[in-house]
Amino acid sequence: MKKVVLKSLSLFLCLAMIFSVSAFAFAEDGEDFSVSRLSVCVNGDTGSSRGFCWYTKSKTDSVVKIFKDGKDISSSLNHSLPVCKEWEGSYFHKVTVFGLESGVKYTYKVGNGTVWSEEGSFSTDDKDSSLSFVAIADVQSSSKEDFEKGAAVLSKALEQNPNADFVANLGDFTNDSTNEEWNLYDEAFKKTNRNITIAPVAGNHDGLGVWHWFDNMFNLDTSESVQNLNGVNYSFDYGNAHFSVLNTNDLLSVSNAQLSWLQNDLASTDRDWKIVFMHKSPYTLGKDGKWPDALYLQKSLTEVLDKGNADIVFSGHDHMYLRTKQLANNAIAEDGTTYVLSGTAGAKRYQIRSFLADYFLDTSFIDALTVQKDGWANYWNGTDWNSTKETNIGGCFSNNLIK
Repeated sequence: MKKVVLKSLSLFLCLAMIFSVSAFAFAEDGEDFSVSRLSVCVNGDTGSSRGFCWYTKSKTDSVVKIFKDGKDISSSLNHSLPVCKEWEGSYFHKVTVFGLESGVKYTYKVGNGTVWSEEGSFSTDDKDSSLSFVAIADVQSSSKEDFEKGAAVLSKALEQNPNADFVANLGDFTNDSTNEEWNLYDEAFKKTNRNITIAPVAGNHDGLGVWHWFDNMFNLDTSESVQNLNGVNYSFDYGNAHFSVLNTNDLLSVSNAQLSWLQNDLASTDRDWKIVFMHKSPYTLGKDGKWPDALYLQKSLTEVLDKGNADIVFSGHDHMYLRTKQLANNAIAEDGTTYVLSGTAGAKRYQIRSFLADYFLDTSFIDALTVQKDGWANYWNGTDWNSTKETNIGGCFSNNLIK
């Protein structure tokens, strides 16, 4: 039976401004133990474990408290050995919690045992035959205003999909991976990031030339990652789907070692759906489609995806929404892989590079294409590259229901 993916592409006006004020907690000697940059990530079995990461300005203990129906159950759970390491003038903390029940909504707080974060929440995988997630990409901001626009995109996506199991951020969280930018990102996104599980993907702005930032911002299972200098490759199961997450900063884009890992990873699962998250895409009509890394992905990576029977690949990087028909061996195929460029949640939008058409990307492969510009969004009509549709300014996200 042919698989069906129900997708809705939503473009909307980003007027929401999200303001949040950090609470500071200082010891008598002036040390600052307040919590920032807090996230909850997939890490291991999504029905029973989660990875927590946060920052403090001063070195201190790393403690996670978990609550079920308001009752502290932390002592009944298993916790990894806590990590507290200095990074770029602050300290990151990592703790992984095991022994959670599937299909349960938990609340939590992190801190040092005395100073705590505000409470957040997450839900574990209920292990049923369906799941729902939101995918965004390329916030890639440097200013408070643009981070708040990106956060408004995600908030709107979750408003339209209130039962989302997790959020996949497909990379380029910031523009330059500086302390200032990650703090602005945290302030804008904290309401959502602290209340849903995240599956993060390393973008080129998160890894190339900014070593270790990605790995030090998220608590992921790195046990199978070929390296973690500029990103992490990992995998997880959720519902009836298996997810393989690639690091396209690895050598040209994906090293042979990572391709071998992906081949083994796809072969090792018997889930109904095989879904891949990555930053760079093998199929695009944006400005990055002409570079060697995209061409390499279109040849070498797609061969592995074809052999592994991947169903859908979600990516970012080229700041437009593009969905292909099902492809195999770089041709339209009934049981092939669908490739989705997930648009941009940020303020930077790329125009179509029409000279790439039918050379770098056969336009007959395109199932849907939307290009965002200032004041309007262009849904390609299949013939006129300059056609416009006056709709709205805003971000773009993929809202995905898997059955």
